[in-house]
Amino acid sequence: MPTAHPDATTDRVTLPRLPGWIKVASAQTLDAAAFRSGAALAYLSLTAGQALVPQALWRNRLALAAAEVCAGLSGRREGGRALRDAVHLLRPGDHPGPAGLIFQHWLRAVARPISVAHLGKALEGVSAEQIALCLDAAGANPVDRAAAVLEAVLADAPRRETAALILADAVLSKALGRDHVLPCLALALKPRDLWLRDKDLQLACHRAVAAGAGQAVALAADLARRAARLREVAPKLRAKAADRAVDLFLSRDALAPADLAAIMSDRAARRLCDRLLDLGAVRELTGRDTFRLYGV
Repeated sequence: MPTAHPDATTDRVTLPRLPGWIKVASAQTLDAAAFRSGAALAYLSLTAGQALVPQALWRNRLALAAAEVCAGLSGRREGGRALRDAVHLLRPGDHPGPAGLIFQHWLRAVARPISVAHLGKALEGVSAEQIALCLDAAGANPVDRAAAVLEAVLADAPRRETAALILADAVLSKALGRDHVLPCLALALKPRDLWLRDKDLQLACHRAVAAGAGQAVALAADLARRAARLREVAPKLRAKAADRAVDLFLSRDALAPADLAAIMSDRAARRLCDRLLDLGAVRELTGRDTFRLYGV
């Protein structure tokens, strides 16, 4: 399928859809699960190559979804809104809290190209040697390599679910030829899956990858349409530095007006956010009248 033109209008944005047979039901055997996960990853790779998908924003939103799962795995109940508040409204010197810290780890992991040095900065308490071993993990296929990393990390530190899943998704992304971590496996693993080993864990990971890839592909299609709408209305914006603001919205999960302080005044930033909201180009993400966050 040819890559969509980056200047396509909203009504012409079309991206590959994951076939229904991949998502109908969980495969019962390892071979069947591997077949489905392989097909799902092929569609994920195809989607990742589409020019209309705002890549950095896509990774940020997937990081939010992965952080919500990891918060649940650690016994916390914070949802997406609470995680956004904990990180995007954080004041200098404040601590984001346990759940907010999980979100920060994911955001840092997806921000820069995969490397031992970068992942070492994103993951506290994980040595460079262990990260290097994980990135060189062996396996019959990308999912089996990710499962091997997940098992190895959790064997050494059973409560490091977030680090284990970030490293597993890093290995999976690298095997798919991606430069950045693209959360996928972490989106759909269940708490009970983390206690599995060997073939049972591989089966759970193949199932999770098929489901996670489906979520990622659907999100990419939605963001492509929303990004096209934002690009459509950009010429109508009169504020100075509006183009730079649009670029920020296309690269971050959420922005507060204060996040635009480096390029415009607080008053101008609030007017711009309200204007984009009126034009249907961004959404208000908190549902509040104060301390608001906006995103594509």
